[in-house]
Amino acid sequence: MNPTDSMQHADPPSPARQAALLTLLADDDPGVSGQIRSRLIAEGEGTVRWLSDHRLHDDPAIRRRVREVLDHFGACEADRALVHFLGTQGENLDLEEGVWLFTRTQFPDAPVAAYRAQLDEWALRLGDGMAESKTGAAMLERINRFLFVELGFKGNEKQYYDPSNSYLNLVMDRRVGIPISLCTVYLLVCRRLMLPVAGIGMPGHFLCRYQTPREEHYIDAFHGGQLLSRIDCLRRLKQFAVDYEDTVLQPISSRRILHRLISNLHLIYKERRAREVVARLERYLLMLAP
Repeated sequence: MNPTDSMQHADPPSPARQAALLTLLADDDPGVSGQIRSRLIAEGEGTVRWLSDHRLHDDPAIRRRVREVLDHFGACEADRALVHFLGTQGENLDLEEGVWLFTRTQFPDAPVAAYRAQLDEWALRLGDGMAESKTGAAMLERINRFLFVELGFKGNEKQYYDPSNSYLNLVMDRRVGIPISLCTVYLLVCRRLMLPVAGIGMPGHFLCRYQTPREEHYIDAFHGGQLLSRIDCLRRLKQFAVDYEDTVLQPISSRRILHRLISNLHLIYKERRAREVVARLERYLLMLAP
């Protein structure tokens, strides 16, 4: 039995005791505040029930520390949900579900339903005039104009290694990202439109591909949705002296996309020596590995 189980259903502390704990939680001395934080976490879910009542406390310092403790519990719950998802889904897992579950491990309060609704709304706005597009290229140009001109999505060239570029909630909020996160937005919108668009895991870059029996276009979301041919893509690989196989421009599965997204973050946090985050990401990568 978990030693905290017996405390999870205990009565909450008295109002006076709660006030004392909150004051110590916000103490300027890290040793004091850290000890109280550890104690509250050790007491398990019982802490969440009474601590949630103080989420909007008048004291900003207390408010911030309360959020930190609640975020810890939220992140633990999200971690369990993601691990269960990865352990029960196959190669063609639901990419959107996986991405949002992963997002919540870092941002447990992210309003996922609102972000999903935003993607729905963007697709709806695009779909209203999509019938006017007679070719795949015309449809893609319409999508590109909407996402990269009207909404202003763009590649973050100046701060490419900022972790914010890889979490879908922040990418949608800030309208900037790296190739794979921008392509993820592109994919999720196109899937709502029932378009034949897939992810292409090119070495050192990530693209989307639109393909029908009559047309094939590669979409570079990092560069404003630039449309490329297969020859253009192979020419880029040769230009940068990248070794590649014949299958390099074949679509990759949703599981591989999620693996690559997390792998990028793993490298960033490893460089920053964020050991706890690195260890957590490594668990996900191990579960996603071929």
